[in-house]
Amino acid sequence: MSFLNIKYNAPVVLTFSLISTIVLFLNQFLGGSLNQFFSVGPSFQPNSFFFYTSLFTHVIGHANLEHLLGNLTFILLLGPIVEEKYGSRNTFYMFLITALITGLLNVFFFSTGLMGASGIVFMLILLASFTNNSRGGITLTYLLIAILVIGKELFQSIQQDNISQFAHIIGGILGSVFGFSGVFGKKKPREEY
Repeated sequence: MSFLNIKYNAPVVLTFSLISTIVLFLNQFLGGSLNQFFSVGPSFQPNSFFFYTSLFTHVIGHANLEHLLGNLTFILLLGPIVEEKYGSRNTFYMFLITALITGLLNVFFFSTGLMGASGIVFMLILLASFTNNSRGGITLTYLLIAILVIGKELFQSIQQDNISQFAHIIGGILGSVFGFSGVFGKKKPREEY
């Protein structure tokens, strides 16, 4: 029996967390010069390669350590539960879809930039409430989480701050869609970490 038997149990969640941490510290070391690659600007830029990549990479960038730790706390808490149920490949696709949709909607409907994994956090919060729903239907847990999470974000959206409640709400809606639709289903029995 070894003293440490540490497993890389949730590769998508752990790799995402590691990359986000590296990007934050590298960006701070370089004086914020990476922000353009890890945030979505407020306008559509069809001739820019980096605009298209930033629709996905904006979830990796974070404004500061507090922002990163706030998101990683939930991602590392809920992500492995979701990844265990849906599998690594499906979790990766749900991260990508959430990043793309929140990025595109922000570009088309808001005049501010977008940076951070909050949309993914709220996707995981709502999606995690489906993990013990083996009989189908709507669980009371899901209803209460949806009311609390989305209701709180709607209430806070009337305040002036630098937080994108819109990305939170869209992430929560996407988590609900993923959970109800069953598009990503459960992981295949052979898929391992």
